[in-house]
Amino acid sequence: MTGVTGVTGVTGARWLTNTHVVDVLTGEVLRDRSVRIEDGLIAEIRAALPPGADAHDLGGRHLLPGLISCHTHLSVVFPFEDTREDESPALTAFRAAQRAEDALRAGITTLRCVHEQNRIDLVLRDAARRGWIRAPRIFGAGRALSTPHGHGEGADCAYATGADGFRRAALGELAAGADHLKIFINSGLAREGEDFEHAEMSDEEIAATVRAAHEHDAYVVAHSGESRAIRQALAQGVRSFEHAYALDDDTARLLADREAFVTPTLCVTNSADWMRENRFGEASIANAQNAIEPHRESFRRAVAAGVQLVNGTDIPPADLVEGVPAAVYEMFLMARGGLDNLRVLQSVSTTAAGLVRAADWLGRVAPGFTADLVAVDGDPVRDISAMGRLSFVMQGGRVVRDDFTVSTR
Repeated sequence: MTGVTGVTGVTGARWLTNTHVVDVLTGEVLRDRSVRIEDGLIAEIRAALPPGADAHDLGGRHLLPGLISCHTHLSVVFPFEDTREDESPALTAFRAAQRAEDALRAGITTLRCVHEQNRIDLVLRDAARRGWIRAPRIFGAGRALSTPHGHGEGADCAYATGADGFRRAALGELAAGADHLKIFINSGLAREGEDFEHAEMSDEEIAATVRAAHEHDAYVVAHSGESRAIRQALAQGVRSFEHAYALDDDTARLLADREAFVTPTLCVTNSADWMRENRFGEASIANAQNAIEPHRESFRRAVAAGVQLVNGTDIPPADLVEGVPAAVYEMFLMARGGLDNLRVLQSVSTTAAGLVRAADWLGRVAPGFTADLVAVDGDPVRDISAMGRLSFVMQGGRVVRDDFTVSTR
């Protein structure tokens, strides 16, 4: 049996063989293993392939959990000023569905969306569950919550003011099926004249959003630029922070102490060529370029403090940046910024699974876990560049892609 025909469905038992299994918890590599997949789950890992087994030969590649990308906007329009808040949901769906399929083929088997026009993440999540489209499994926020003239202005957010207004907006997204809520506690880098030091929400507005989330077994994600607003949101119960462009040592330690998560999105400030290819204005590019060094220093502080760091791109995660998908480029940037290779791998697996509250079934190659898997040429624990040679993708026991065709035993 050859190619992608070795594992074709989510029922019955199949084997992946001739592979080196990476334990992303410890960094140990289990060499020359065979992995039994049954009903979409990893059922067994063993050294010897049983006689007569229906097997798919991975050709000595290293096997890892499928990638989990934690800051995604599938519906975003570039440049931002071309966004139309009255856009047809059908048009939004076509754009977002293509990006979702591209992400899956790039090895991103799970996405956390943190604002989508027309709540299209929730639509795609349902369509994927029904088998109508091929997409990563999606944890969605629906529409982000923004003040009327805040960072989310013009992006089809749910606009609100005051504690009561934010509570109503939060309940609206939760009723639509959101897994988490997104707020903007700072401005950002997208527009000319913007800076990330401007706070946008009061304590009462943040607290009302957090309470609504907790009442519905959800949590709050905060677009965040600098330390003062991060400390403000931490005090109100926010557990997930995006970007952190200007993070001081004390706030980094506080984030670690509170076991909060940070998605640094280093791609945002390190993708000038990609931005030009997507017709960003030079003012936006200059904002990003000017933030490179503070962003890098903030990341180093988070690494040193032991903050839980997860991978997210803020640009479509399968878009090529420096020749690799953005999610992989983000891994390379994290490694260059001082995160050791194992923690880089954990940022797209175990740590990310903990953030989306799926640590008991996603993010590991281990019995009982979902068979979301990728294979790469080389050992990424020793050399993270191996992640740029990803050539096999499985989601829920189904082979999505295999670029390396070999004969099986």
